Amino acid sequence: MPKLTDAEIKAWVKADIRFEGRSDGNGLYLRYRAVDRVPVWRFRYKFGGKPRAVVIGSYIDFPLAKARQQAKELSARVALGFDVAGEKKQRKAEALEKIETEKNAVRVDGLITDFYERHILPSFKNPEIYKKVAFANISPVIGSMKVEDVKPRHIDEVLTSIRDRGALTVANDVLRMMKKIFDFAVVRGLIEVNPALPFTAKDAGGKEEGRKRFLSRSELVQFFSAMHQTRAFTRENELTVKLLLALCVRKMELCAALWDEFDLDAAVWHLPGERTKNGDDIDIPLAQPVIGWLEELRTFSCNSRWLLPARKLRLTAHVSSSVLNTAMPYVLAEMPGVERFSVHDFRRTARTHLAMLGVDPVIAERCLNHRIPGVEGIYNRHQYFEERKAALALWVNFLVALENGEDYNVVSLIKQGNTI
Repeated sequence: MPKLTDAEIKAWVKADIRFEGRSDGNGLYLRYRAVDRVPVWRFRYKFGGKPRAVVIGSYIDFPLAKARQQAKELSARVALGFDVAGEKKQRKAEALEKIETEKNAVRVDGLITDFYERHILPSFKNPEIYKKVAFANISPVIGSMKVEDVKPRHIDEVLTSIRDRGALTVANDVLRMMKKIFDFAVVRGLIEVNPALPFTAKDAGGKEEGRKRFLSRSELVQFFSAMHQTRAFTRENELTVKLLLALCVRKMELCAALWDEFDLDAAVWHLPGERTKNGDDIDIPLAQPVIGWLEELRTFSCNSRWLLPARKLRLTAHVSSSVLNTAMPYVLAEMPGVERFSVHDFRRTARTHLAMLGVDPVIAERCLNHRIPGVEGIYNRHQYFEERKAALALWVNFLVALENGEDYNVVSLIKQGNTI
């Protein structure tokens, strides 16, 4: 028969009467030692002829009736041959092991960082762009997941989130990234199967078609006018755009340029191969208007070693590749009815107009630092510097004429001495 009542237990607590153990029967007893904040229930039993005990819980969590029910259930398990104290100890050990495993698990974000540091940072010309794309597109969806828990459905969630934004090219880029990143996880022994392996471009952004967008003469005129009118588009941004157009270079080739690379007296930019896509050094001739733009930019650089220093860290870093991308929509808003374009379309614009200006195709391709294709490219290592100098001068004068609203007749430009 049970020996304890709720009334006497509450009386003990109120009187602060402490005790080692008082039995309620059926192996259930209550303990209220000096170190205990509240009375605690324990269940005593024998297993293999040896006395055993297991804590049920506090009197607050287990009132008398609930504690008796718990003791009854434990007694039944013991009768069936189970060591209930050992089971509880095992559950606790498993819980601690799970916590430790979770704490030490490799997450997708950590995998991306490790892959970036080992494979991207040492070899990519602009590694920060890779890191930015990975963390902007993969991390928000699966970055906190354990690598071993990532399944193909999670890869599809990443791609779907990108497709829903209409960024199909980015979706293809990210799929290629994930395939390599999870291949790296296989090599490290973190997983056995790459969850991105079954996916193709059809599952991401589809077949990529080369962009055809370029700015026509009239659009260039509107573009220059819009840059002047847009208060949110700084003079530094405007000069950067003009240099990108005039020099036919890629965005990061200019953004990461150092003043030491420029010889304004000799009118040449020594662009090192470590920052070019094809890895080739190239000397880029500077037309007189370009030199003027560079000299104006120097006034903004505040003695930084960078041609385009970061706006807030002028002495320690160059401008981010995203600055122009962020600012361009303000200019586009001033060009209603004009098909949208991006910074990536500037080189295509330059190449197209070089052709319209009558520049020889080989010279035009070399202006963009494209290698000459085929056998001729293998044996012909001539840099065509003088020819490129004439071609870029013609192109720059053409741009200046458009900006100033002057007659942009090609024949008049050539008569002014801009011969190739």
